[in-house]
Amino acid sequence: MERMTTQPRFKDSPHFKDFWEKGNGKQLLDFSGAEVSFKDFNRFSANFYHVDEIGDQVVKDVYFTKKFHEASREIEDYIRSGVSDTDDVPESVKKLFAQTQHIPEWLDYRLLKSGAELCMRGNIDSLISLRDYCLMGGYDYAYLNKPLTATEALKKGAVKRLSETLDFWVNATRYDALELHAKGYEFAIKTRLIHSYARLSIKKHYKQWDTENWGEPINSWDMMATYIGFSLVFLHSLQKLGNTFTEEEEKGIFHLWKYVGYLLGIPEALLPDSKKQATEYFYLWTSVQPPSDKDSILLAHSLLNESLENPILKFKFQRKNLRYLHICCTWFLLDDEVCKRLQIPDVPNRNLFPKTKIMINKIYDKIISRDARIKKGNKDQMKVLEDYLSITKNSNFH
Repeated sequence: MERMTTQPRFKDSPHFKDFWEKGNGKQLLDFSGAEVSFKDFNRFSANFYHVDEIGDQVVKDVYFTKKFHEASREIEDYIRSGVSDTDDVPESVKKLFAQTQHIPEWLDYRLLKSGAELCMRGNIDSLISLRDYCLMGGYDYAYLNKPLTATEALKKGAVKRLSETLDFWVNATRYDALELHAKGYEFAIKTRLIHSYARLSIKKHYKQWDTENWGEPINSWDMMATYIGFSLVFLHSLQKLGNTFTEEEEKGIFHLWKYVGYLLGIPEALLPDSKKQATEYFYLWTSVQPPSDKDSILLAHSLLNESLENPILKFKFQRKNLRYLHICCTWFLLDDEVCKRLQIPDVPNRNLFPKTKIMINKIYDKIISRDARIKKGNKDQMKVLEDYLSITKNSNFH
């Protein structure tokens, strides 16, 4: 079969130029000191058609040969007990765990700890960043969202989707979470196999999939961009909300997500070590992504209206107020052009809440110790996760 190639087909498009010359892309260039060009485009673009073949084979050998809950329990046993060469398990399972149980030489536990501490220290700002910048901003990339459309993620609802993302993020960013057999390690392996399961299902059932334009479903290049969202975009968002971080914490964020990416089967060459590298990699990827389409708008509005559907807050006026605050943060964190494309409603005094947050963060920095903020952030984030899990696990949010 002829090997597919792609071009930076949107590099001259208004949405690409606006982002990198005037919008958040320009801010990312200033923030990171990146030097962008298309000289390395071909080195990265092949990954638009590259997938995690090891994960896919495990799904074929385990999930497609038995009932889903039996397969899940089997995988959980492997994760918690480990797999050796002599175990009587499929070859694909041995391959997967040979890779994930191997600690790469570059792994630095001190940096993992620093990255986790910044995630916790950011407290609710971390969650605002994930939701209103990383997740909402990602909806502007039309091809990136095609697997969500193909797997009918909209029908599942934003509450459930947000709960799953939060569950993964929180469990990957606690102390020692990524040790072998620990909770974050477990989430990484399970997420990797969910991606493979979704990809194989899309290839089998979704006949309209346009591989040439959209790449393979959940391909390695799109995965890289997603994890740059958790590192570079997340850091930029924290900074925009008035948070400061040390050089060690910054390195730690990239290191943490590099290791998560490694566990998820993303090729190491795609995993950036710094904001400069991440911005340069991200620049190339954005050149193959068109702007929002109708599916993007549906996903964005599903996320906005999640606050109204979510029963965590008891009263309707509280839910409406929470939706308003998220809209304010979305306008503050994303480019105006992106918000207009996603049809984010305009609201009065939209800068008031973000500007108040910035002021509070500056005061916090002066009067509350780093350790106290880490401790409080961890507690508050765990509480938000518990609230989400309580409504999605014990209700009709499926």
